[in-house]
Amino acid sequence: MSTEREEIAVVGAGLAGCLLACFLARRGYPVALYERRPDPRTGKVERGRSINLALSERGLDALRRIGLDRQVMTDSLPMRGRMIHPVEGEPQFQSYSVSGDRAINSISRGALNNALLDAATALPGVRIAFDHRLVGLDPATGEMTFETPQGKVGETASVVLGADGVGSAVRGQLLAYGAVSESLDFLDYGYKELTIPPIGGEFALDPGALHIWPRGTSMMIALPNPDRSFTCTLFWPTHGTQSFASLGSPAAIETYFATHYPDLVPLAPNLVDDYQHNPVGVLGTVRCTPWQSDGRVGLLGDAAHAIVPFYGQGANCAFEDVVELDRCLDECDDQWASALPLFQHRRQANAEAIARMALTNFVEMRDKVASPVFQTRKKIEHALERALPGRYVSQYELVSFSTTPYAEVRRRVRRQYGMVGAVAAGAVAALAGVAVALRRGRRG
Repeated sequence: MSTEREEIAVVGAGLAGCLLACFLARRGYPVALYERRPDPRTGKVERGRSINLALSERGLDALRRIGLDRQVMTDSLPMRGRMIHPVEGEPQFQSYSVSGDRAINSISRGALNNALLDAATALPGVRIAFDHRLVGLDPATGEMTFETPQGKVGETASVVLGADGVGSAVRGQLLAYGAVSESLDFLDYGYKELTIPPIGGEFALDPGALHIWPRGTSMMIALPNPDRSFTCTLFWPTHGTQSFASLGSPAAIETYFATHYPDLVPLAPNLVDDYQHNPVGVLGTVRCTPWQSDGRVGLLGDAAHAIVPFYGQGANCAFEDVVELDRCLDECDDQWASALPLFQHRRQANAEAIARMALTNFVEMRDKVASPVFQTRKKIEHALERALPGRYVSQYELVSFSTTPYAEVRRRVRRQYGMVGAVAAGAVAALAGVAVALRRGRRG
C-alpha cells in the first residue's frame, strides 16, 4: 500500500476505535486516534464501570485478522453455559451448545482495551492523542476542535470516523449540523456492579459458567475474572418498590439480598459498600441514520447503533463493523465516498436485528431461564440439533458461535420455529385423532 495517503481521524480510543486504527494502519493509512480520557493504561479505573465482556466468535474473527486473538485469549475465561441460581435449591447448569464444548469468553473490557491500544500504537503511522474531547466538527471540511488540558486545539483530516460510543461526540456534531437523525430508546432499568472476591485464593463459584440469578422483573449476572474474583452486575428497575431507588440503608440492602439473593450474601463481604457507592448505569438502544455524511464523516459501533448488553454482542458487533468496513474499502478501491454508504447498507439491518434479539434475550434471562417450560424447550432444541446437524441450529449458537449475519440468523430461526411448530401441530393432531378413535371404540 502507498504511504502517500491522507491521515484518517478516528475519534474514540475504546475497543472499536483501537481495532479500527489497526485495520486502517494495515491498509497503509496514517491514523490519528483521539480520546477524551487520559491513557487508561496508566490512569485509575472508574469504580463500578468494568462491565466484563463476553467475547465470542464474531469478536474473535476480527482479532484473528490482526493476529491478536491468541494474546487476548490468554486473559480470558471460557464459559460453556449458564448457571441458574434460584432463590431456593441448587443451581442448575444449562449448556450453550448441543455438544457442550463451545464457550463464550469472559474478559475484562479494560484488559482488552489496553491490548488493542498497545497493538495500535505499535503500528507505523498511528499516533494517539489522549485528553482530547471533541467539541467541534465541520463535516464538509473535516475540521475538528478539541478541548485539551492546554486549551482548545484544531485538527483536520480527510476522513473522520466516530467510534466514540453510545454518547458519541461525532454523532452529536452531525446532529447539530442536521446531517443525521437519531432515536434513543432507554429502558426503565439500570445496572450496578458488585464483586465476589476469591475465597482462599480460589473461585467462589464455578468459573466455567455465566451465573444468572433470574428474579422475574430483575436479575443479576456474574462473570469470572483471571484474579479468581467475579464481577456481578445487577439489572434492576430504576423506579418502584423493588428497584435501585427503593434501597437506602445498609439494613434494607442486607435484608433485601438475604431474601432474594441468599447464596450471594456470604460470598460478597463488600456487598453493602459496593451497592452504596458504585454508580447506576443506564441501558438503552441508540439508532441513527444515515451513518455517514458526504463520504467524509462516518459512524460505527455504538456510535451508530448502541444496543443493550443482554446478548453479550455489543463489542462483538462493533468488531464485526470494523471487518465489514475493511471489506467495503476493498470492494470500493478505498474510495470513502462509496465505501461509507455501502458499509451502512450492509450493516444497518444486521445492527437492528441484534438490537431486537438483545432486548428479547433480556426477558429470557430475567423471566424464563428458570422455568421448567423453558428448560424443556432447550432440551428439545438440542435434540433437534443432534438429529439434524447443520440444518437445525439454535439462535444462541448462530449468534455466538458463528459469523452468520444477524439478520439472516433471525430469518433462519423463524423458519426453524415454523418447522418445529408444524411438526408439533401434526403430532397434536395425530394424538387428537387417536383420542377420538379410542372414544368411539369405547362407545361401540
